[in-house]
Amino acid sequence: MKNKASLLIVDDEVSIRDTLKIALEQEGYRVKSACNGLEALQIAKEVDIDVLLTDLRLVGMDGIELMEAMMDVQSNFETIVISAYADIRKAVESIKLGAFDYLQKTFIIDELIISIRKAVERKQLLEENRALKKKLTSRYRFEDIVGKSGCIIALYNLIEKIAPGKANVLITGESGTGKEIFAKAIHKKSDRRFEPFVAINCAALPENLLESELFGHEKGAFTGALVRKTGKFEQADGGTIFLDEIGEISPVLQAKLLRFLQEREFERVGGLEKIRVNVRIIAATNKDLEKAREEGRFRDDLYYRLNVVNFEIPPLRERKEDIPLLSQYFLNQYNTEYNKEIGLISVDTLEYLMFYNWPGNVRELKNVMERAVAIADERDRTILPRHLPINVLGGDSGHKEEGKGILTLSECEKHHIMNTLERVGWNKTIAAKKLNINRQTLYNKIKQYNIDA
Repeated sequence: MKNKASLLIVDDEVSIRDTLKIALEQEGYRVKSACNGLEALQIAKEVDIDVLLTDLRLVGMDGIELMEAMMDVQSNFETIVISAYADIRKAVESIKLGAFDYLQKTFIIDELIISIRKAVERKQLLEENRALKKKLTSRYRFEDIVGKSGCIIALYNLIEKIAPGKANVLITGESGTGKEIFAKAIHKKSDRRFEPFVAINCAALPENLLESELFGHEKGAFTGALVRKTGKFEQADGGTIFLDEIGEISPVLQAKLLRFLQEREFERVGGLEKIRVNVRIIAATNKDLEKAREEGRFRDDLYYRLNVVNFEIPPLRERKEDIPLLSQYFLNQYNTEYNKEIGLISVDTLEYLMFYNWPGNVRELKNVMERAVAIADERDRTILPRHLPINVLGGDSGHKEEGKGILTLSECEKHHIMNTLERVGWNKTIAAKKLNINRQTLYNKIKQYNIDA
C-alpha cells in the first residue's frame, strides 16, 4: 500500500501503542511509537512528523508539555490529543496551543482515522497556502493581476512590451474579467506612471452628461452649469484616460472622440477655446466592436484608431488554474478588511470553486470570497463549503436560460450526502453524525436518491 503521512504515537500503554500502530499501518501510514515524551522528542529529531498522536497523561512530561517541546524540534505538524479522562480544562488548553483534535479513549478506530485524515489534509493545506502566499508576492503577481495560467503570463509579457509606447489600447473581454485592473497595470508600467490615471464608465451616463464629463463645460453652457467644469481629458493630461464600455457611446460622441484623436485638441461644451492635452487612451468593452463596426453602429475610423493594440482578457472558466491563487489573494485581502485570521481554503471548497463555471468571472469570485470571510465564524480557521453560496455549491454552469446549469436543492442535498459518504469510507454511522441527522434518516435519503457505493 502506498505510504501516506508520517505519524508518531505516544502512549505509556504498550497494548494501545501496538494496536494503533497495526491499524494505522494498514491504512498506509508510516508509524513510529514512543512510550514517553523524551523518547518522542528523540524520534522527532530524526524523522519528519506529520501528525502527533499523544496521550494526555504521560510519565514525566504530559501531552501538553510534549506539544510545546515538539514545537522547538519541528514546526510543521498537527497534534491529536487522546485521553482516558474527560478533562475539559486540558482539552481547551491543548486546542488553544494548536492541537487539531481531542479524543477520549472511548473512540472507535474509524473516528481516529477520519481525524488523522483531516489533520493531514490541514497540514497539506497549510503548506500549499504558504506556497501560494509566496507565489502571490513573486512570479504570480503582476501589479494587482494574479495568475499563473499560460494566457495570463502571455498578457504579462504583452504589457511589458506595449506599456512604454504611446499606442492606444483596446481591451476586450467579458464583464468581470478585470479590464480596468489591466489598464492600470499598463499605465503603471509606462513612462506616464507618475501622471494621472483617469477612468470613466461611458455606459453610466446619458450622452449630454457624458460629453460634459469627458470634455468639460463652460459656465452657462446649459441649465445647471453654474461654474466652469474641467473634463476627464484635461484631468488626465500627461497621463492615461481609461474609457470603459466604449461600445456604448453615441454616434455624436464617436465623432467628437475621433476628432480629438486626429487633432489632439477639443473644446469644452459651450466653449470656443481649443484645448490641447497629451493623453494615452485605453478603451475597453465587453461588446463585439468588430460586429458593431460591420453593422454600422460603431465608426470604422474610430475603431481602427482605438484598436492599435488589441488586448483580450480570457474569461475565468478558461483559466481555472488561476482560481486557487485568486481565491487566496481575495482571502488575504478580506481577512484584513474584516479583521479575521482565516488561513485556509479546504480541499472540498476548492473543488466547488474549480467546478463552478464563473459567469461573472473574477468579480464574482471576489464577491464569493468576501461573502465567505464575512459569514465565517471567528472560530473558523478554514473556508468551508458551507460558507459558499448555493449557486456555487450547485455547480451553476453559467447558462442564462432558465433551468439550465443550476442544480435543484434536492440535487445539492444528494451531492452533499454522496460526498460525505465518500469521505468517511461509506461508514453510515459516522456519515449520519457528520451530516447531523440520525441513522434512519440517512438510510431514507440513500433510498430516496438511489445512492449506491
